[in-house]
Amino acid sequence: MEGDIIHRYGRREAIAEGVLIDAGDIAKEAGFVWPVAITSRLYHGYLQPSPELEAWGQSYEGRLWDLLNVLRWAIRQSKNDTFIRFSVLFVLSPGTAAVPIELISIAGPDDEGAPSITVLLPNED
Repeated sequence: MEGDIIHRYGRREAIAEGVLIDAGDIAKEAGFVWPVAITSRLYHGYLQPSPELEAWGQSYEGRLWDLLNVLRWAIRQSKNDTFIRFSVLFVLSPGTAAVPIELISIAGPDDEGAPSITVLLPNED
């Protein structure tokens, strides 16, 4: 039959394969009641610091904490409850000033239809 679904790629599968990274306990500590996941590109490009940045005091947990707190503020300020554009300041190399990185937050159903949040870079599909 035309239009039949052959395969559905769900959130759980994306997390298992590393396409999405679950923000887990840090998101809960930051006050999120819905599950939050970030894309692999965001994780590797901005959240996981290089060894040089780690030596300079940067950590994944700290950078994720900052992102989540800015997102909470953006959610409170937004009139749109499903799609939010916001920026987070990230230090990209030791000794340099932080630069704003634009991000997108999308709220929608997970595999079971429960609410969830995914954070991604603007050029990700």
